[in-house]
Amino acid sequence: MATVTVGTALVHYDVEGSGSGPALLLVHGTGSGGAVINWGRTAPRFAADRRVITLDLSGADRTVDDGGPLTVETLAAQVVAVIEDAGTGPVDLLGFSMGAPVSAAVAALRPDLVERLVLVAGWAYTDGDEYLRNLFTLWQRLGEFDPAGFGRSVTMTGFSRSFLNAIGREGVEALVPNMPPTPGTLRHVALDLTVDIRALLPRITAETLVVGGTQDITVPVENSRELHAAIARSTYAEIDAGHVMFFEKEDEFVKTVTEFLNPTGS
Repeated sequence: MATVTVGTALVHYDVEGSGSGPALLLVHGTGSGGAVINWGRTAPRFAADRRVITLDLSGADRTVDDGGPLTVETLAAQVVAVIEDAGTGPVDLLGFSMGAPVSAAVAALRPDLVERLVLVAGWAYTDGDEYLRNLFTLWQRLGEFDPAGFGRSVTMTGFSRSFLNAIGREGVEALVPNMPPTPGTLRHVALDLTVDIRALLPRITAETLVVGGTQDITVPVENSRELHAAIARSTYAEIDAGHVMFFEKEDEFVKTVTEFLNPTGS
């Protein structure tokens, strides 16, 4: 465990694994559970032959700050600080959901720190996309007035219908508490409503993989296709799963990412 101070934030991060190649930094999505909830199962799959860094952005429980409003640029600065503090040199950078626009901003603003970029279930802008704007606004309202409803909403949109039916009622009920509408989670949702990185996308020079989920009803797959179209050196892949595709189809997700990061099998 390590920490680095960025503005008013004491940012928590972890490094595991070993290897001489670029480290892989995983950036989590919306939710105060941060890296543990998003990457607890999956990060070890990448750590066999490389260092894997996971961090907790402001709004996550293990990072402490002044509680103020968040921006993509604020969180991108935290990712930059972790890369520099970890001392691993330029990294392969993977961002999921909210972490995708944050990671894209890092690659655009600090290309010297990013070898390869992976954007998973991400999007470029919210205002002007009425589906995303209304979904995140609904989450805000549920978080304030119906916390139990919030948990059910994010579970319903986070996973595909087929996956939810496959794990059954007991499995679904176990997922519902995983993302409670804590103040940190709602700070993330407020940020989700303000995302607009369209001006940054042409500045990304890193080789990029964009991954969309064909059954994603949090951030519909068209958003990933738009990111791919806007990033010059990008390739595109789809996984037949919902938003949290690395939970639904972990093996396929790990294979897709690994083949991009290690194209020669090295």
